[in-house]
Amino acid sequence: MSMKKYVSVALVALSGLFSATAMAQSKIGYINAQQVVESMPDTKTAQATLQAFAESLDKDGKSLVDEYQAQAQAFQDSSAKWSQAIQQTKAAQIQSAQKRIEDYRQSAEQKIDAKKSEVLKPIYDKARKAIEDVAKEKGYAYVIDSSSGILLTMPPGDDLMKDVKVKLGIK
Repeated sequence: MSMKKYVSVALVALSGLFSATAMAQSKIGYINAQQVVESMPDTKTAQATLQAFAESLDKDGKSLVDEYQAQAQAFQDSSAKWSQAIQQTKAAQIQSAQKRIEDYRQSAEQKIDAKKSEVLKPIYDKARKAIEDVAKEKGYAYVIDSSSGILLTMPPGDDLMKDVKVKLGIK
């Protein structure tokens, strides 16, 4: 073997040794983040807040349902006595009431989702910070959420986002 081949083999062996050593030094931890969040006292308070909010929206929506049911019942009871024009007008009013119910339900779902995000975000942020702090204190480079398999912490040097954006020409 020539000297050049020895140097190449030695460099390959050394680089493999360094990467194996670097990997051995990176500690990996596991945690069920969902279980952490569920066990936090703030979560129970948030759930009670969301329940009360949903119930208040439900009460508001009930009046729309009551109006719809009253109109439908009146139509069923009296439509035989009405002229064709009145029947069409009453049918349009019933359809309009039904549309208001559908619109309200959709709006209520959006409001509940927004409230859920508003109430739960600080809890998730608090849990994440605690996980990051413990990982740092205990020397863990990576923490995997065992409930979802998502990485929760990683060393800043391993973030390849900037380099990938440059490679793709994204600013």
